[in-house]
Amino acid sequence: MTSTTQAYRYAAPSTLSDGRLGLSTSGGRALSGPALAPKFFSGVVTQAAPAAAALLGVADVALTRYHKPRPGWTRDPVVTCGGDRLRFESFSACGGVYARLDLLDGALDGEVFDRGTTNVDINGPLREALARVGTRDPLHLGVGADELTVTTLDGAVVEKKVPLPERWLRGFAEVQVIAARMDLRAELPGMSAVRFLRSLPKRATADLWVALVGRDLRVVDRPGPGAVCLSGVGRLSTLLPLLRFAKNLKVYGPAVPGHAASSAWELELPGMRYTLALSPERWRGFSGEGAVLTDLATDEAEADADVVGMLLNFEPEVEIGLLADRAGLSTSRVRAALTRLGVAGRVGYDLAEAAHFHRELPYDREHVRRLNPRLTAARALVEAGAVQLDGDSARVRTGGGVREVGLTDGSCTCEWWWDHRGSRGPCKHVLAARIAARATVEAAR
Repeated sequence: MTSTTQAYRYAAPSTLSDGRLGLSTSGGRALSGPALAPKFFSGVVTQAAPAAAALLGVADVALTRYHKPRPGWTRDPVVTCGGDRLRFESFSACGGVYARLDLLDGALDGEVFDRGTTNVDINGPLREALARVGTRDPLHLGVGADELTVTTLDGAVVEKKVPLPERWLRGFAEVQVIAARMDLRAELPGMSAVRFLRSLPKRATADLWVALVGRDLRVVDRPGPGAVCLSGVGRLSTLLPLLRFAKNLKVYGPAVPGHAASSAWELELPGMRYTLALSPERWRGFSGEGAVLTDLATDEAEADADVVGMLLNFEPEVEIGLLADRAGLSTSRVRAALTRLGVAGRVGYDLAEAAHFHRELPYDREHVRRLNPRLTAARALVEAGAVQLDGDSARVRTGGGVREVGLTDGSCTCEWWWDHRGSRGPCKHVLAARIAARATVEAAR
């Protein structure tokens, strides 16, 4: 697994003092353009205690390796200002848990200076201060606050240099595509949500199936209609400190159950939402799911992404129909373009709104473009003339022999397909055959 080094440079550490939470920002991109330390928001968080606890939850996920825990991991959450809301996102060290806190308009009272995305410093002293915020405490929030920026006059700079593994970066892209394919499976009011989550096994590694039985969510023996996979109960641990504020719980899962699959768990809090997305198995990260590959393999996706990307303006909800009209593209091509933009860290997906949102992950884009080796290998096979088409099937020559590919069902005679049966996206041979088939159709027009 390769990695790149990301340097976070902050004017000063984030602090919480006398009810004033100043989140120091690193380099990022705003609506006004690239910025070294963008300033997005200054105002009051009207629901201080749940906001502090949920922000701490996002930070906890960024510090945790749920599979084979070990120390030494440090990552800073990403914040996006979409005008009427602030979104804080993080990803676990193991790549299997994605967390997001959406501070909505009802929880914020202040001034928006710009829209965009950046990293925010969450340090040890700040974590301790957040843990002490009580229900009656005031909380003033500054994202890129002036008082922090001023400290650059004396040259005070906080710098963190950390490795960003490729699988971790890929996971940010994969989880958005997977979430867009989920359906709402259960919704529980606050007290029912509390009872259910507190009744789960204490063993963190427990793997379960849960389903709505009557009006309650219960553990069931096997997958069935409406059932949701919960692999690694301990990966829901950051929900527990938030239960005292919970208004309801929504559980999302794939449209077709029956095998281990990703799930999402969303707590509605006063004026905000806290969401966790879990990979299908606790040892398995999102990076290998291959959910983005089919869309990325289309010839027009890159050009379409350039067009669609220019139309994004850090909207909290991206309307696909409106984008299609403005770009002059079909909705299917816009969706494929959004997938490609997701690979570059430029869009996320909000389950509650059933809509994409614009953000720009503050990571090196050239590095992100190299994150899909299966697709790179497929294109190399096509360029080498290794694909022979025959109606709805194809033969792909490789160093390990000839692979028989079914274009319609995406089947293949390679070991990857026999191990995963399409559950982790198409193999390189299927991708190569489909790329070649599309090229043949285009050439015949």
